[in-house]
Order: sequence, then C-alpha cells, then structure tokens
Amino acid sequence: MDAGVIGVGMMGRNHARVYSELKAVDSLYLYDLNEKATRDLAGAFEAAASPSLEDLLRSVDVVSICVPTPYHFGVAETVIGAGVPFLVEKPICATAEETRRLIAKIPDGFAAGVGHIERFNPIVPEIKKIVRDPLYIEMKRHNPASSRVSGSSVVEDLMIHDVDIMRNVLLPDGAYRLAGSGNQDVCSALFSFGGTPVYLSASRKSSKKIRMIYIEEEEFTVEGDFMAQEIYIHRKPGQYSVENERYVQENIIEKVLVNKQEPLKLELSTFLDCVARNREFPVSPAQALLNMEICEDVARCFTA
Repeated sequence: MDAGVIGVGMMGRNHARVYSELKAVDSLYLYDLNEKATRDLAGAFEAAASPSLEDLLRSVDVVSICVPTPYHFGVAETVIGAGVPFLVEKPICATAEETRRLIAKIPDGFAAGVGHIERFNPIVPEIKKIVRDPLYIEMKRHNPASSRVSGSSVVEDLMIHDVDIMRNVLLPDGAYRLAGSGNQDVCSALFSFGGTPVYLSASRKSSKKIRMIYIEEEEFTVEGDFMAQEIYIHRKPGQYSVENERYVQENIIEKVLVNKQEPLKLELSTFLDCVARNREFPVSPAQALLNMEICEDVARCFTA
C-alpha cells in the first residue's frame, strides 16, 4: 500500500520512519504546512513531499494524521471526504463533543483507528492474560516538561494512555466513582469500580520519567514497566518470621517472558493489516470517545 503522513512534528516523524521500514508500504507521501520540514523529512526517508493535502490524499491508500490535536477534527473530516482509511493520533479530537461529531461523519465499514500506542505495548496483552480479579490497580505516567505539548492538559496528554488500558483492557464493564485533584500539569485520579480502587497519576513536571503499572490480587502482585517492557509477578510469601527483631519473609518473584517490540511499529503494522483485511482496528473511535469522556470527568475534578 501507499501510505501518507499528515504533519511532520515529532509523532509524524516517527510514523514516517516506521512506514519507511515496513515491507507492506510501497511509497510514502508526507504533507505539512511547513514545506521545508516536509522536504527535509521526505529526503531522510526517500518519501515524496506532497504540495497540498488534497494531492497527498489522491496519492495514498492509507494515512496517519499527526497534526496538533486542535486540528484533528478538520483534517480527519477532509480525509473522510476523500475516502482514505486513517489512523489519527490520540486524543482523537480536542473534546468529547468534537469526537461525537467526527464519529457521526464516519461511514459504516470505513477503516478508522486511533493511535493509543500503549495498547500495542507487548506488556499489555501479557498482563491481561495474568490478571483475573484485581483488588487494587495503580498506574503512573510521569514526564519531564516537554515543549512539544500544546493545547491539552496532562490528562489528555499522558493520563489518557492509562485511562484507555483501565477502561478498555482491564475493567471494560461496570460503573465507577471518581475523585481527582490536580492542575494542567500534575494530576491524580482515584476510580472505584465496585470494591476495586484504581489510582492513576500523571505529571509533566517530574525529574524522572516513569511508566509503571502495579496490580494486586489475592495470591500475587504484578509489576510492569512500560518503557523496559518488563513484568514481574510477586507470589505470596511461603513463610513469615522475625529474626533479630526484624520482620523477614520469603517471596517468589517470577519474571514474565515478554517479546519486546516497538509499539508504534506493531500499531502501524496492525493498521495496515486491518485495512487490507477489512477488519476493525483494535482501538476504535468509539473507544477513543469513551477515553475522552473519562478524561473530561477527571479534568472537571480540578477545574471545578
């Protein structure tokens, strides 16, 4: 297939790089309002720099939308009008209301996916296989400050990844209660799914980059690192004792074998395969809308 990338910022550059490496892609086309940046990136990956969005859409079979979030709706609307299957970076739109309007414009059977990249992190399906009846879930996503973020709070920028995993992978059913606190750059949210608390925290002010998940069950505890793509299972101790006034316990720690892969490469390969086979992409616009609705619930906790 011939692939296109709209927007050549950080994510657009990554999409262009991965498409250039995939055997399923024949030709690659790029478009951005910044013509020089488009030409420079096209030269780096032997791609074609399209002179206009319309020209790119006439040339491709699939397209990635990697423009800043405020422009997702307008660009996606144009892409839908051209009939080109698309993958739009998260969040799908700037607001849940905008997302509903966009979904209403997507025809039945039209291939449209949303780039919630952590869904394609290889530790996520492994954890899904391990977890049965969680008693407690915690996810942290903390970043140093970044100049690339504009127009969205830390909730839509970072926490949305863990909202997606919480709601569409680990706990897809049931109502929840929510308490949250924070501001545009630092936020925490405590969800209660029945008797299961789920604690999410996100920050753009950290001095240390953290991407972790921690789940407790009755018989074991799971720890996962999204960056290292590692999972450890801590089994209940076989015995407890006190030695020299110190508490001692024996633990069994298992390291889960994870087939490490670049999530973006897996995501884009899956997207191309879904288009070729006329299948729904694993992260649907409807799921992305649910993520946005939850993020807006969280944001209301610190804007009220």
